[in-house]
Amino acid sequence: MSDVRPFRALRPRPELAARVASPPYDVISSEEARKMAEGNEISFLHVNKPEIDLPREVDLYDDRVYATGARNLRRFMGAGVFVRENEPCFYVYQQRMGDHVQAGMVVAASCQEYADGLIKRHELTRKDKEDDRTRHTHELNANAGPVFLTYRKSADIDAILEAVRKGSPIYDFVASDGIAHTVWIVPAEQVEEVRAAFGRVPALYVADGHHRAASAARVGLERKAANPEHRGDEPYNYFLAVLFPHDQLRIMDYNRVVKDLGGLSEKELLKKVGEKFTVAPASEPRPDAPRRFGMFLGGKWHRLEAKPGTFAADDPVRSLDVAILQENLLAPVLGIADPRTDKRIDFVGGIRGLGELERRVKEGWAAAFALFPTSLDQLMSVADAGLVMPPKSTWFEPKLRSGLLVRTLDTW
Repeated sequence: MSDVRPFRALRPRPELAARVASPPYDVISSEEARKMAEGNEISFLHVNKPEIDLPREVDLYDDRVYATGARNLRRFMGAGVFVRENEPCFYVYQQRMGDHVQAGMVVAASCQEYADGLIKRHELTRKDKEDDRTRHTHELNANAGPVFLTYRKSADIDAILEAVRKGSPIYDFVASDGIAHTVWIVPAEQVEEVRAAFGRVPALYVADGHHRAASAARVGLERKAANPEHRGDEPYNYFLAVLFPHDQLRIMDYNRVVKDLGGLSEKELLKKVGEKFTVAPASEPRPDAPRRFGMFLGGKWHRLEAKPGTFAADDPVRSLDVAILQENLLAPVLGIADPRTDKRIDFVGGIRGLGELERRVKEGWAAAFALFPTSLDQLMSVADAGLVMPPKSTWFEPKLRSGLLVRTLDTW
């Protein structure tokens, strides 16, 4: 079962929603956030990237950064930018990006289920990033950004999502990037129906936001340990999440660029790559199937296809395209053994297009690799096996906006 709860959201007044809503904290840099929030004193970036209100030389983990975020949230509340919902609610959050539409249920998800592995993850987290969001959540006493979860589709939940979206939304706007965001309140008479429907869902999966999920669950467990009168129904036992059916989601490619060729010439590199891959000129750089790759080298695109027998086809992790590229090319040929820490590699989300890969190479990077997107089935297979994917395996679009629905940890 999946234990989900309604909650009394803090949310912006409808006429302010478009100005408040911001990208997630981890998809833009501090400098990008400063520019984005310039002239907008109610951008939620003042809460989830509060360093923008401090001098540039202040360390991102300085005490003042967390204090500023908490102060800005209180300012939003005191100034009436945010209002508090009267009753605990579920919400439906829909996004439209071009022809792609996805709609999910906004809930409070269980920290204990995360700790017990019923909310499954497929990536490792970095301690520094997890520590940062843990402290940020403690200082705010709130979940500032939702975790993006998915589940194997359910006809019962699909029917609820469809029925709610026939009503009048509380928010409906198009952000500056062209993505439309619409939010509805689930009617009170359907709250128990939602809880019961998700109670029949055997597991949830973290799609995007592993650090938000890990830190939110950690806050709940730390508060549990610090409360001698803990009962289990306190608000801190849950965290803010949006739950999407798996068949509505779209994973984009997550591509790679490398600084140098590991001492090889372009001719030597092509020869070594040819040991594990079939190499040919590419008329179309974007891979059109799994186990095919695009390589931009010397101003030209090459098509690579993994040769049979060069990868473990029955292994849910090692059969991933990101693993095939890592194990057969990046590590043995270029010497990039640990892509988590090696400064010679960088990662480019598919939303930026293949033109971004060409630009990076023309500006000084040595080569770029375009990958076929990981599938939702692959993601869930890895998570079901209790395994983790290589870093930067999935890029989800569109991204959830922060600030539309905020959940405090002391209020149901």
